[in-house]
Formats: sequence, C-alpha cells, structure tokens
Amino acid sequence: MSSAVYDTLILSDLHLGSDMSRADEARRMLRQRRFRRLILLGDIFSDLNFGRLTKQHWRFLSYIRKLSNPKRQVEVVWVEGNHDHGLTDVMSHLVGIKVYQEYVWEYGGLRHLAIHGHQFDRFVIKNVRMNYLATLFYLQLQKLDSKNKPVARFLDRLNTRWLRMSAKVASGALVHARAHGVHRIFCGHTHAAMQQQQDDICYYNSGGWIDSRPTYITIGEEGVRVHEYTERTNDRDPRQERGEAHSSSSDVAAESGLSEDAEYQSVGS
Repeated sequence: MSSAVYDTLILSDLHLGSDMSRADEARRMLRQRRFRRLILLGDIFSDLNFGRLTKQHWRFLSYIRKLSNPKRQVEVVWVEGNHDHGLTDVMSHLVGIKVYQEYVWEYGGLRHLAIHGHQFDRFVIKNVRMNYLATLFYLQLQKLDSKNKPVARFLDRLNTRWLRMSAKVASGALVHARAHGVHRIFCGHTHAAMQQQQDDICYYNSGGWIDSRPTYITIGEEGVRVHEYTERTNDRDPRQERGEAHSSSSDVAAESGLSEDAEYQSVGS
C-alpha cells in the first residue's frame, strides 16, 4: 500500500458492463492507495443494463459501497457521465452515495471542479439517440472480438481522434472553469489522459479504464499527478481475493434492494 495520503483520487470511464472494463485492476489500485476523497468522474457504467455486469464488476461496486461507509472516513463522490445518465436515483440505493452533475471543492487555497466532460462534446449532445445505438453495437462488437479486444480498442482510439474529443473537451472545460471561477478543472469522457494550462487555470483529464494503459489522478501536497496503473504480481493478495470473491451480484443487489438483472432507462452514448 502507498504511504502517501492524498486529499483526492479521481478515476473515470470504467464502463462496467463492457467486456473491456478493467474493474478488478481499478479495485486493486484503490485498495493500494490512501485518500480522503474519491471522485468517480462519470461513465462508471457502459449503460444501465445491470444484466451485463460480471462478478468482477459487482465486486468493484461492493468495494465502493464499503468505502462509502462513514466508518472509513472517505468521502465518495459520483459525477454523472453520459453513459451514467439516469443513475441519480439508482446509485444512492446501489452503493450508498450521492450523484452530482458537477462537483466543486477547495483544497490548498484553490477551487477545484469535477465534471465528466460530455457537456463540451457537441457531437454527443446533438446525436443522443445515434450514440445510444452506437453503444449497443460497440458492446456487441466486444463480445465478438478476440481476447485482448484489439479491434474494439482501436475503434475507441480512432473515435477519440476523429472527433477531436480531447481538444474539444479541454477547450470547453477551460471556458467553463473561467466562468465559474475555479483554478483546476477535471474531466473524463475522452479516455485519453492529458493536462493543459491556460493562464492561471489548469485542465486535467483522468483518461479511462478500458485501454491497456489505465490512468487516474491524485491531488495532494505534491500537487496534481496523472498516474498510469501497471499491475505487478505482488499487487494481488490471494487471501483478500478469495474473501472478496464472495461479493457477488446478489450480495450487492440484495443490500441495495435492486435486481441484478434490471435494465434502467438510459440515453448514454
């Protein structure tokens, strides 16, 4: 476990329900880090069809539910993404945390803002239905793809470059930050980690957890850092893994009063 204690850790775009989601790695990373606040910065789900969630995905949700226990003294914040749209009422029951459209906090005398970033992607905003159908197609493609999902991963990167999402989201976020008087703004959505500064405002993107190089952000005394997670053999604790294997879909669903096979209305892209 890392000895550093961060004020905030941010991860986004885990896309639970997708065959490419690296939920187990994300859960292990969170176990290894110490932080006072966790921000799940949107698109934690691919869509709201819980029937697509695997045991690994439910284990991640179970861990988030444990983290949100007041005894842990960790503030867990969920910021809604375009794939998470419609989860506001569901999430408070599923993992016991509140969902925000955007979240503002202060640290080190600076004002910080977390927003998923699809709000600055005009293609998503103007083509909601088309993006929803594309998501269904993309999820099916992942099932047909080979083990390491090379075709699906290539299309994801191609989509980001073709739509110039990174540049568009960064530009929109910087304007949004200036309008709201914040010093640092954090987004996801593009699946590509980056940072950019414009005058006295800093923009950061947390990347995602569906590619071969998952990334996350920490904020602490040393400033803001974008980390790439590389799993090592000793990151796995067999005893802990066996214990968490008992956290199944039925466990979390029963605790929350939700059906593990439920499908909720979603218009995510």
